[in-house]
Amino acid sequence: MSIFSKLSFKDQAFKLRENAILDATTAILGTKGYDLMTMDDVANAVGISKPSLYKHFKSKEDLVGEALIRLIDGAIDFLAQLSNELSAIDRLVALLEWALRVRLEGGMPFLPSTSTHVRDMLMRNLKYVTRVLKLNGQLEKLVLAAQKKGDLNPELPSDVILFSYYSRTCDPAVEYLQKFSKMDNDTIVTHILQVALGGLRPSVEA
Repeated sequence: MSIFSKLSFKDQAFKLRENAILDATTAILGTKGYDLMTMDDVANAVGISKPSLYKHFKSKEDLVGEALIRLIDGAIDFLAQLSNELSAIDRLVALLEWALRVRLEGGMPFLPSTSTHVRDMLMRNLKYVTRVLKLNGQLEKLVLAAQKKGDLNPELPSDVILFSYYSRTCDPAVEYLQKFSKMDNDTIVTHILQVALGGLRPSVEA
């Protein structure tokens, strides 16, 4: 039974509109960025009044925080749905592929680290920090397991691998390829995964 089926019609409508607001926020962040985005922009994109928008989110900071929390929750949910039979490296590859496809569809607007104000704002958001720590802990365990098995370089510090992995989810090459190359999204994802995990050198046959 889905969570929506447990809600009243009024609550379902409220939740659906909230999701529409978060979708619009993500899209606007992707084109205008945090500093230029306004609550008016979001309200106009959804087709609601600004007072109605404030019934859902009390501020722009609150709104952006929820948009990013939803993204992290999506990653956590995706990991949870993967088969237990998959190896650690296969789980890491699957999640990176998921993140790249979200990027290509406009669902991952920016890195919090690109804005000091946004980063500081998010660090004050306990809900956001809790989600980040949960996801980071899960990924760190996968990296260590893959290193132990030899699927990732055991000589590298796990933090180097983990943060390099994060950077790949926000690699601007994805947008450049989508905009300027003739590749479709599937081909872009395939090549970015190859570069992320195999580097730029040709494979060497034993």
